[in-house]
Amino acid sequence: MCRKPTLRAAARTLPAAFLLLSGVVLVSATKSPFTSSDKAYYADPNLINYVRPGLVIKILSAQIAADGTVQARVKFTDPKGVGLDIAGIETPGAIRGGNPSMLIAYIPKGQAQYVAYTSRNVVSTIRPGSSAIQATADSGGRWTKVGDGEYTYTFGTKLPANYDKSATHSIGCYASRDLTEFGFGIALDDDVYHFVPDGSSKPAPRDVVRTQSCQKCHVDTFAFHGTTGRVSMEMCVLCHTPQTTDPDSGNTVDMPYMTHAIHMGVNLAKPYIIYGNANVKFDFSEVSIPTDKRNCQVCHEANTGAAQANLALTRPTRAACGGCHNGVNFDTGEGHLNLPQPTDNLCSTCHIPQGELEFDASIMGAHTIPQNSKMLTGIKWNITRVDNARAGQRPTITFTLADKDNKPLSPRDFNRLFVVMGGPTTDYTTSFPGQTTAGYVSEDLANATGSGGTYTYTMTNPIPANAKGTFSVALDGRRVETIYAGTRREQSVQYGAKNAIFYFSVDGSPVTPRRKVVSIEKCQSCHVSLRLHGNNRWDNIEHCVTCHNPVETDVARRPADKRPPESVDFRQMIHNIHGGADIKAFYNTEDYIVYGFGGSVNNFSEVVYPGRLATCSACHVGNSYALPLPETNAQVNNPRGYLNPSGPEAAACLSCHRGINAASHALANTTRLGESCAVCHGPNADFSVSKVHAAVNSPNPR
Repeated sequence: MCRKPTLRAAARTLPAAFLLLSGVVLVSATKSPFTSSDKAYYADPNLINYVRPGLVIKILSAQIAADGTVQARVKFTDPKGVGLDIAGIETPGAIRGGNPSMLIAYIPKGQAQYVAYTSRNVVSTIRPGSSAIQATADSGGRWTKVGDGEYTYTFGTKLPANYDKSATHSIGCYASRDLTEFGFGIALDDDVYHFVPDGSSKPAPRDVVRTQSCQKCHVDTFAFHGTTGRVSMEMCVLCHTPQTTDPDSGNTVDMPYMTHAIHMGVNLAKPYIIYGNANVKFDFSEVSIPTDKRNCQVCHEANTGAAQANLALTRPTRAACGGCHNGVNFDTGEGHLNLPQPTDNLCSTCHIPQGELEFDASIMGAHTIPQNSKMLTGIKWNITRVDNARAGQRPTITFTLADKDNKPLSPRDFNRLFVVMGGPTTDYTTSFPGQTTAGYVSEDLANATGSGGTYTYTMTNPIPANAKGTFSVALDGRRVETIYAGTRREQSVQYGAKNAIFYFSVDGSPVTPRRKVVSIEKCQSCHVSLRLHGNNRWDNIEHCVTCHNPVETDVARRPADKRPPESVDFRQMIHNIHGGADIKAFYNTEDYIVYGFGGSVNNFSEVVYPGRLATCSACHVGNSYALPLPETNAQVNNPRGYLNPSGPEAAACLSCHRGINAASHALANTTRLGESCAVCHGPNADFSVSKVHAAVNSPNPR
């Protein structure tokens, strides 16, 4: 996510189709390439059979002649392997106007990054007299058709006579297939072919971060430079090399530096700005990724098969480190213990992969997150039983407390330890008399009795006499520990643990835990670990929905002159947060602001979600977003909305579709009998949720 709509505004200069798609599905010839998440899935079969939407590029071979002329053989097909005419005459949809883009680069011996043969000198239109070399696509080449969907491309760029024939060379092809006239948008794809010209060894291309790692956050949106077809990291690193600079800002767009600087964003010492096509200014200085910046493994994953996944640990460079630490001047030593570092040769001498201590100069040590420190004794907690758990009774909770080594802890070892009770699990709307919170009650466990790590506590708030169904109790709290005590690295660390939750029936009916709508695993794809409310709530969606229920608002913390209050119902809050800047800009609505603990003002209207907002499956499990919702779902309190209260289905939809027209539509389809949304938006309806949210093109599954 990023703050400030500068990136969003820049994105609007790109064709609208680019914002809706990001590539194609690569499948076998016997399997349909389309799923219910694709627009083509719902299209007329005859149209599908004619157009065969999608694009697959495959570079088959390459050769370099004695005079340095490079020729590559490339095949363009639809997802079922049928050849395509790049001119769009024999088959529907021209491929990049009949001129797909090609480039060639190599990795010099002893180096880890590419140098492109295909480059250009770009003169700045902003800084007079400034120019820079940039890797780019080839120019002056020619395409020749040699078969069904097969072509040869002869590069206009010739290799120098002394080029290193024993070095790894890579040829890239990227293109787009224009299918907008058929309603299928613009299909994108690329491919990269690696070879060693003299065959003396196997090619060893740069392979540090795989596209799939990027797509964890950039869901269905990993496509750049408009609708040109660049959709993979394998392609990106051919141009984003140390040789490539933006002449307008003077900043490098070398992949290690650029990626770190963009994701570091708000924490940079100085802004990172790049000027794109037509002098569009991209100011990344207010980007904020939704996890701790020290979670290097979000991108540098060891389990993707990337051949050089450990390069960030074994080969530190000034560019990679300087992308985050851009206040360091390696030439003078400023910000670097006054130690000048003119080359990368000695970086790994001090910055080894892992040292003996956390928070040391080693790469892993320097990126230690305090809450993950191995020096913390940790928390293991559990609720083992709930007695006196019928409606009208005051339940007694038995729970255990221990550290990570199973040594008993007591409530006094916590600086906060509470139990939260709510119900029913259908939607957490029970009213507890005398409480300012809606749908739940929270009580301090400081006076719990017991010893040896096992404790009991009888709640002062009874279960309401009219309660029905399944209720839950959960532990939340935190500890504060001092690590490196007595040293210059001494620090206090506040941390929690995954919240323990226990379900029980208050009326003798079967125990029914909260239904699963979204999964914490999907949240963690971007967030890695959700540690919220001062580390009291960790990685447990089932606990989140107890308080973020249909009837709760921020009224207890919102100043009187800022009312009416804002709903914190989970479905409305999450949609509003992730929709952020895009929702506000599209509907010109008021800011989505929630007042939190300590009077904090949390304005989410500048959040830009890095994925495609309409890809419901990025968060939802199964078809949990489908209508109708369970009949047990409650009316939703929404004091700042057009409809208050609103039905549960309208609450979900109107949190993204915030215009008055959408609210009027929902109202018109709600009667005293309930909501009729599923008539038009049900699974098999013409405007099913899946259908209206489907992508014009399917995401590229690299």
